[in-house]
Amino acid sequence: MIDTVVTTETGRVRGQDLGGVVSFKGIPFAAPPEGPLRFRPPAPAAAWDGVRECAAFGTAPPQLPPRPGVPPVWRPEDGLDCLTLNLWTPGLGAAGLPVVVWLYGGLWKHGSSGMPQYDGATLAASGVVVVTVNYRVGFEGFGHIPGVPDNRGLRDQIAALEWVRRNVAAFGGDPGRVTVAGQSAGAASAVLLAGAPAAAGLVRRVIAQSVPAGLRGAAEAEAVTAAVAAAAGVPPTWEGLAALPPEAILAVQDAPLAGDAGPMTAFGPVVDGDLVTGAPWQAVLAAREVDLICGFTHEEYLGHGPLPDPSTPPEAVAAALRLGDGAAAAYREALGGEAVLAMLSDALVRMPSLRTAEAHARAGGRTWLYDFAWRGPAGAGHGVDVPFVFGDGGSRFAARVLGSPPPAGFAPLSARVRASWAAFAATGDPGWPRYDLDRRRTRIWDDDPHDADDPLAVSRRIWETCDPSL
Repeated sequence: MIDTVVTTETGRVRGQDLGGVVSFKGIPFAAPPEGPLRFRPPAPAAAWDGVRECAAFGTAPPQLPPRPGVPPVWRPEDGLDCLTLNLWTPGLGAAGLPVVVWLYGGLWKHGSSGMPQYDGATLAASGVVVVTVNYRVGFEGFGHIPGVPDNRGLRDQIAALEWVRRNVAAFGGDPGRVTVAGQSAGAASAVLLAGAPAAAGLVRRVIAQSVPAGLRGAAEAEAVTAAVAAAAGVPPTWEGLAALPPEAILAVQDAPLAGDAGPMTAFGPVVDGDLVTGAPWQAVLAAREVDLICGFTHEEYLGHGPLPDPSTPPEAVAAALRLGDGAAAAYREALGGEAVLAMLSDALVRMPSLRTAEAHARAGGRTWLYDFAWRGPAGAGHGVDVPFVFGDGGSRFAARVLGSPPPAGFAPLSARVRASWAAFAATGDPGWPRYDLDRRRTRIWDDDPHDADDPLAVSRRIWETCDPSL
């Protein structure tokens, strides 16, 4: 048995030897955001005496289940002591290993680093130190409160990255080679942090899996808070809202939504002019020194909700998306019956992700793009790439997007994806051609991975017509 006790800045922690990888779960990187710290930026974690046993994940951030029938990851009795991280290292006692810090997605209102699909042991066995981070979601993390800094969820992520910089060497990691990776909201977070002055020096590389659209301007954020406070029967102030237990806010945090046809979440990063000054494709302009992998799944809209009725004409979908005249006809001519799915996938993620890659390449950054085209029983939908990154074929999430058991092709493709992500974290080269504005070379992840020139040319040209900034 190896000695699995490590000394951190706040105390000693004991991990679990998994055979080649040692895990440490539930390490505090900030104080519990409760009492006077409720709705405040993260404060330093308290030190402890003795050795802290790190065999179990910490408390999840307050949230509701994402859909009926899904077991809750947070209950009222769990409280607010949620700012913890988890670490898996294949090199305890070694030095200089690349580090991958993972940020979960979940519409900015769901997610926890303790979810089984984010177990980092298999990815760490590829030769990287893996860190998964809790950050506040929903109103706790992204609700606007007058007089309090916005974007507490992003500030939690920065606090975790600062902990990594100060402590990861003790676990065998290189604090100068930190790759921040994430999916969906986590992908947008990673890109926003890469360009944020407050995170300068904390991020060397970024892997952004499915960057979504969606920020909140100041007026919109104030309106969300007003609606939540009114539904809860309190004034929209720190004193009024902080007096409520988390479950009381969760009960009304969807009050600003406009019913079934409205947006899926009321929350997202707030353009505060400080930490967030613009969309990811604008933030990345200040991150040309940060290497970037950016990508999307081929059928992003699948998994977000039912497709419109088959009788819905593409023109109606194009109008709802505010696409210009002729867009529906161009989609229909190029894609036939797939036109509506392509339009919705483009609007939700594919064009924001492509726009981010294009902006980074245009700024002179080292950029790589991928299209995850592997199709499971639910198609090549949002999140289907996540199990491949973590080598997860058995979680509830994996069963939903891969099938149970996963097909035979899952394991070899997962191994190739993990090797690519680990190589990028180590060297800045994932093993396929860089993206440029001439050929637009893109990795197609499928049973037979290959590279293609400009695979979204049709969509790109349509959206360039709608928005020349693409």
